[in-house]
Parts: sequence; structure tokens; C-alpha cells
Amino acid sequence: MRTLSRWLSRFSYNHPNFSVDGLIRYIVAGNLLVFMLDLFTHGVSTAFLTFVPAYILRGQVWRLITFIFVPMSFSPLSFILMTVFTYFMGTRLESALGSARFTVYYGLGVVLNIIVGLLLPLINPMYQMAQTADMHYLHLAMFFAYATLYPDMTVLAAFFIPIRLKWLALLDAALFAYDILAYLSYGQFAMALLPIIAIFNYFIFFWDDLMDAVGKGTSRVRYQRSAQTINFKKAQKELRERRGYLHKCAVCGVTDQDDPNMEFRYCSKCSGYYCYCANHINNHTHVQ
Repeated sequence: MRTLSRWLSRFSYNHPNFSVDGLIRYIVAGNLLVFMLDLFTHGVSTAFLTFVPAYILRGQVWRLITFIFVPMSFSPLSFILMTVFTYFMGTRLESALGSARFTVYYGLGVVLNIIVGLLLPLINPMYQMAQTADMHYLHLAMFFAYATLYPDMTVLAAFFIPIRLKWLALLDAALFAYDILAYLSYGQFAMALLPIIAIFNYFIFFWDDLMDAVGKGTSRVRYQRSAQTINFKKAQKELRERRGYLHKCAVCGVTDQDDPNMEFRYCSKCSGYYCYCANHINNHTHVQ
């Protein structure tokens, strides 16, 4: 898995021509266009765009591409929420990964969907006339990728509850597991492949990033529990209790007791240990 992940990263770096700048904007624009067309055609437009193996084999090959633009929901509220989510995750992932790497990641997910969608009728003929591929799980898996890159980023769930992305990613994983188990419990073993390939696509592309995040988390826990760290924190607590503050700016004299939200840094260019607030760390005369 690690080898494949690194190969894909190198491939993306060495082939910048594969990039589609602003790819997710085109996807979202296509979703919006199909949604609007459905309002006027009462769902007829979507019927000509979805991934149905029997129709593809009869020559309607455009479905191999157009299924990408079929909205994940046709309820107005759900459509708005899912579209905003897709745009938010997609644009930030493209910014973090670079256009080429994000394009390869998204494109690989599309290819895997097409392969599974064409193979499902071979597993069970009943899927010949069924919609066997969509982008629902691939879009949801983008959240795994973003949470892997920024696990400690805090967002406001329900607009007022602060929560870190790594915990939301665990919730997303639980939803994936529920859908897979639901498909299996209903005997739809082939359909369970759709969420599985989305997770597989995430793993083969972000395995190194995931292992790095897990490694940093383990190291952080080990560091926080070490005797040296515990003793350091104990000394800081005693110093705070004795002086009434821990950090004090050498320029303006503000302390962390005066402003608990103020950040303090020590200047490496000053001779000795001189602490400065965020307003003066880059705006002071160095002590020599």
C-alpha cells in the first residue's frame, strides 16, 4: 500500500499535464446544471445520465462520464448541503495537494467506480438495469483525506460546537461501516463494493499521510506522558503560582495573566531568554 501511495504521488508530481485546475468547480457546476434540468424535466434528464450497464452496452457510452454530474440528492435542502460540502472539501484538498495530485486522486476514484459498475452485472445479472456507480461515497471519502492532512483543525459542528476533524472523521467512518453492513444484511453484497472502493481509493492515495498522522499522534501521547514533560509542566505550574504569570513581554510588559489569548515567543536572536508577545516578536530591538 505504501509503495503504491508513493508511486501515485510521484506520478502526480512528474505529470502536471494531468491536472485540471478547479476540477471540483466543474463537478459542482455540472451537479447544479443537472439538478436544474431535473426540475423542468421531472427527472427525465437524470434518467439519461446515470450509470446503467445495460444502456452503456447498448451504445449509450456517454453514461460512463455523465454519471459524475448526477446529484447525490434531489431534495433541495440535501442537495445544497451536499454540494456545499463537496465544494468545500474539494477546493481545500486541491489547494493542499496541488491540482495534479487532486485530479489523479479524483480521477482514480471515477475509474474504480466505472470498473465496479461494469463488473456488478457479471456478479449478479439483476444489476444490468440498476444504477451501479455514483459519486456519493467518493465525495464523502474526501473528508477522510482532508482530516488526514489536518487532523487537529477545529470546526464548528452545527455552527456552535467546536470539534476536531479527526473526531468527525471517525463519525464518517462509522457511517461508512453502517452502510456496508446494511448492504450485507439485505443481501446486496455487490452494492457493498461502492463504499469499499471509495475507502480503498483513499487508502492507496493517502496511506503515507495517514501513517504519518498516526505516528505523530502516538509520539505526542508518548511525549505528554514522559517524566520529562510531566516535570516541566509541574515547574511551569509552580512558576505561575509564584509570580502570578508564566510569560511576560519584554517590550510592553503584558503577561499571559493579563491576556490569556495572547501568544508569546522567545526570540532566538536575543542574547538570553527574552519573551515577547505576538505584537512585538517581530517588532523589537534585539538584546545583544
